[in-house]
Amino acid sequence: MISDHHACYFAHELTRHAAQGIDRISASLLDAAVDLNPHQVEAALFFFRSPTVKGVLLADEVGLGKTIEACLILGQLWAEKRRKLLIVCPASLRKQWSLELREKFNLPSFILDARSHNLEQRAGNPEPLSREAVIIISYQYARKLEDQLRAIPWDVAVIDEAHKLRGCYRTKNRLGQSILRSLGGVRKIFCQRLLTELPAGALRLDETYR
Repeated sequence: MISDHHACYFAHELTRHAAQGIDRISASLLDAAVDLNPHQVEAALFFFRSPTVKGVLLADEVGLGKTIEACLILGQLWAEKRRKLLIVCPASLRKQWSLELREKFNLPSFILDARSHNLEQRAGNPEPLSREAVIIISYQYARKLEDQLRAIPWDVAVIDEAHKLRGCYRTKNRLGQSILRSLGGVRKIFCQRLLTELPAGALRLDETYR
């Protein structure tokens, strides 16, 4: 739940940024069933404050809430009826993302893998990626569905554990190359644990991560 202290902080932030149109994050803030920290709100605001950049990098120490920051952004986009939302993450983190979305932000999600893909098609849905939910997919399965992913005009793609895309422009990095082809031109949110060469917080990404 949001405390009086957090409510005052959010009200101040939304008022302070209103001239820049950043008050649109209010829907996501009101729906969040989690105690939010100021730096998490600021990271989400940063995304909406930079609408022309190719994406943002959320870099913090483990446990400081990169997932919450990304979910705040997804929740606001969902509230704005922008429903082409994708999360690419390691297979071991798919259920964690789904739980965070449902329990803390009341957002529907769909974990897409070979089994669920086949079940959807048998149920009469030939295009499971078009389901109205936040689509959660592993790196490896995203590679298998490269052409299908590329055909969808995603509103945003969250890339968790983004260090896996290091050296993605090298031809020997087949996974990274596939992700680039699948999501080229899509606005991205990279979630990355803090590395020594990166400052903490949200960073702009322009040409480096097209």
